[in-house]
Amino acid sequence: MPTSPGESVAERALPAPGEKTQKAEMAEKTGKSAETARGARPRPGLGFAVLAVVQCTLIFTITLISVPLPIIGREFGLGSADLVLVSAAYGLPYSGLLLFGGRLTDRYVGRRMFVVGLAVFGLASAAAAFAPSFWALVGLRFTQGIGAAMTAPAAVAVLRALLPEPAAFGRAMATWGGVSVLGATLGPIVSGVVTTWVSWRWMFAVPVVVSFLALAVTKPLMPEGPAAPAEGRPGLDPAGAVLATLGISIGSYGLIVSGDHPWTATTVFVPLVVGAVLLGAFLLVERRVRHPLLPPGFARQPRRVVGLVGILLAAAASGLVNFLLSLYLQQERGWSPLATAGAFVPFTIALIATNKVAAPLVGRWGAGKVTITGLAVGAVGFALLAGIKSDSTYSLGLLPGLILLPIGASFIFSGSAVLATAHVPQHQVGLAGGVMNTAMELGPTVGLAALMSVAATQTDVVVGYAWAFGAAAVAYLVAAVVSVGLIRRGGPVPEDGAEAGAKVAEPVGG
Repeated sequence: MPTSPGESVAERALPAPGEKTQKAEMAEKTGKSAETARGARPRPGLGFAVLAVVQCTLIFTITLISVPLPIIGREFGLGSADLVLVSAAYGLPYSGLLLFGGRLTDRYVGRRMFVVGLAVFGLASAAAAFAPSFWALVGLRFTQGIGAAMTAPAAVAVLRALLPEPAAFGRAMATWGGVSVLGATLGPIVSGVVTTWVSWRWMFAVPVVVSFLALAVTKPLMPEGPAAPAEGRPGLDPAGAVLATLGISIGSYGLIVSGDHPWTATTVFVPLVVGAVLLGAFLLVERRVRHPLLPPGFARQPRRVVGLVGILLAAAASGLVNFLLSLYLQQERGWSPLATAGAFVPFTIALIATNKVAAPLVGRWGAGKVTITGLAVGAVGFALLAGIKSDSTYSLGLLPGLILLPIGASFIFSGSAVLATAHVPQHQVGLAGGVMNTAMELGPTVGLAALMSVAATQTDVVVGYAWAFGAAAVAYLVAAVVSVGLIRRGGPVPEDGAEAGAKVAEPVGG
């Protein structure tokens, strides 16, 4: 690898204009242009931008209907349980199918699965805008989630093919993490604006436009990537796929409905138990099959553990803040949906600004140190929000925390995305993308359920919010301390002989 030991791995998110990759130089020497090697003209900058917008949109679609849910409920005459189902219909298949989506990517080539998944996602989004009934909307949101679960891991594989050098891929992943949390943050803001002036159905125009524009430029911009030889293709592991999908989806549903019912209620307890049993069976099956969906040990490497936990906690923080502060501002302070959306603008600005700084710092400090720093900053942000009261002012009571939290989240996502995907062999890039996105999807579900249980211990609603924020601060602080130990245990950067030249400079690992 041409990267010298002292060269920053994340000085730029992408190769500079005119910078030649090893692949391009080799193609010139053999007289075969890299632009025509696989029927595409690789343009890393534009290709990364397209993939980043798609990833942002997949996450954005989770919160697409968060603000207009009451309006949807009135239009279709829905109760609270129905609204929960509308809200969860996208996230359940998305989180449950990501591991299988990663396997499909590794077996059938990233660009191919990217196109298929994006087509399903875009068509379902277009149909959802005209949903005539509650069940039609639920079914189409569910189909959106299926398409998203196919698209997300494939996007990571396409990005790896677009930037095959480990240093360039590491720089891109440092930016990729911030893109994801930006999508979650934009959801409430855009939905608040759209709901105020036009119908909630126009919210689906965003995923429709992004999907079809991305499909139009995929073939000319994105390389297909290497295909696994027929004898080396991983099996589909149908038993593992079914158990993982059902276990994650059913368990997640139990966590989601715990917000409206006690943990001992049948609607909560039974899905949680069934989900746990199915996931236990999944782990047993994975030890016996020839091509496990999740190879034993893949998610247990110390640095990867820090990355996945960091992604989960950062996603949980975004979900918690959006949910609790939306309720607080509208129900306790009487703010309109538009004013509530405006309250999150500083959060979004801080997130975008910090993401530009966080990516270069990954190369300078190392992904581990950046992730730990983000956890510490996020802990302070949550601690400030833990002082929330019924009469708290926005500028002094909420704004300081709303600025520190996105700074911490951006640091966490940038460092964690690198830790979660570094040193992954080409034939497991889809797996890495699936596991990373699963952590991202489970974060808001698991975190919100756990922290709302903390809030429920208090009779006063706002005091409960304060306790939830305080518990989140403690969780972040504990995670930062544990991460220090795990990063030190990680040892030197592993050398994988299966991936020639796949070493990333040591700073990426912390």
